[in-house]
Amino acid sequence: MSKAETIGLLIALITTAIVVGNLIFQAIAERKNPPIGSFVQCDGLSLHYIDRGDSRAPCVVLLHGNGTMIQDLTISGLVDRLARHSRVVCIDRPGFGHSPRPRSTIWTPLAQAELLAIALNQLGVRDPVVFGHSWGTLVALALALRKDYPIRGLVLASGYYFPTARLDFWIMSGPAIPLFGDLLRYTIAPLVSGAILPTLLRKLFAPQAIPEAFRNEFPKSMMLRPKQLRAAAEESALLIPSTARLRSQYPEVDCPVHIFHGKCDEVIEFDQSKRLHGEMPQSSLDLIPGAGHMVTYQDDDRICRTIERLLANAPSTATYA
Repeated sequence: MSKAETIGLLIALITTAIVVGNLIFQAIAERKNPPIGSFVQCDGLSLHYIDRGDSRAPCVVLLHGNGTMIQDLTISGLVDRLARHSRVVCIDRPGFGHSPRPRSTIWTPLAQAELLAIALNQLGVRDPVVFGHSWGTLVALALALRKDYPIRGLVLASGYYFPTARLDFWIMSGPAIPLFGDLLRYTIAPLVSGAILPTLLRKLFAPQAIPEAFRNEFPKSMMLRPKQLRAAAEESALLIPSTARLRSQYPEVDCPVHIFHGKCDEVIEFDQSKRLHGEMPQSSLDLIPGAGHMVTYQDDDRICRTIERLLANAPSTATYA
């Protein structure tokens, strides 16, 4: 065997070992973090969701952001607080947590909204308030734009709504590239993602510290699974094209809209929310001083009071900062 052949064989063996290791890691992560809710079958998919509170009360639907899952919303306290007087439904969006993400569909906000409308109808959720955080705001907006599924109101937090020059989004989309991305996410991507995750989390919560509950309870290993890395990368790649498609339709949303954004958000500039507010006459805006991207942990009381007001069909009072 030549030297080149020996090196090639060694590389193949190392690559195979890493792939097998990542598959084992993925299986262990899912075994240690089993589903915390139930599954609803819709359009050939089995979506993981939780349904809390009074089933007879008005309902709020909570949509998580990119890279995360239902637990982000439970640990933040939003679910328990809202479930005291309302029905609360949270769904793992396609590819996150325990929900699959088939490659047969390009999972734009519009495609996800179509799937969620089917799932929510099957769960008997009618006329809800829909809350979206980060990437979930686009899905919430797309759901509000559907004429076949009326909603009571929208609450949007830390969203990105208009295309800008963001090289970081494109860099993070590498694992979504067919074949090349598959090689990345089953080899080095979980290792690199694990190495940068502490820094990323500090940036998400900055300028506040990472809450102890999140640090101890959030299943971070689930974020590093090859399958979830693909979902996160796809959403990074789809973010700018999705906002380019949706931006002209924002004025068509005809339900009450309340927009939250941390003034210290280091991930998405709060000017995005100010601009959205300017294009939606029926919206109100809260810019939260001292809060970062994870405003759901830093001012959950104000967010919950706004959702509860919309659930009660009371008029919303706009605040400006």
